Amino acid sequence: MEHQTNSCFTNYSCKDFITVLSGKAPVPGGGGASALAGAIGIALGNMVGSLTVGKKTYAAVEKDIIQCKKKADDITARLLDLVEKDAEAFEPLSAAYGMPKSTPEEIEKKAEVIEAALVGACEVPLEIMRTCAEAIDLIETFAEKGSKIAISDAGVGATLLKSALQGASLNIYINTKSMADKEAAASYNKEADELREKYEQKADEIFNRVCSKIR
Repeated sequence: MEHQTNSCFTNYSCKDFITVLSGKAPVPGGGGASALAGAIGIALGNMVGSLTVGKKTYAAVEKDIIQCKKKADDITARLLDLVEKDAEAFEPLSAAYGMPKSTPEEIEKKAEVIEAALVGACEVPLEIMRTCAEAIDLIETFAEKGSKIAISDAGVGATLLKSALQGASLNIYINTKSMADKEAAASYNKEADELREKYEQKADEIFNRVCSKIR
């Protein structure tokens, strides 16, 4: 199917989303795909919660799990929204690169517009990373307190969230590399690096704990 500007990608069927993702259209791209992967990851954690609530075996943790499920619903909604916001943020950058540069004035104007668009193109993947970090914290609770019959799903969720975090970071790095404002670029890179350092490790720890329990 053809990409339509301002389409709501999260309303696409899975097949349609994959089709447009694999095509020539600049959006959705890696950022939107990362946000979607993150939404799937936390949804798996939420599924563990759904299989825990109402079971006598887990009555002692039911209140905690119900609270976690509410947070997971919020995170899922935010990540799905970020699929759309990533596309919205990239389109001005794509348009800016197509601006004319035949005169000094045009060159200067193009540089200004690109710089502003690069900032917007960094903000969304950074928010994806922050949201995935929250989700990894949450999925740790699902893995520790949730139904043992679904613990593998919490592990899968952790791996998807780690991938989403890493994928979003690449969308930051590729844009900061082109920034003229090196101080701003360094600030974006620093936060991305710190989130990766903490949460890649945490996701790996969750995965390894799950593995040790089910093997």
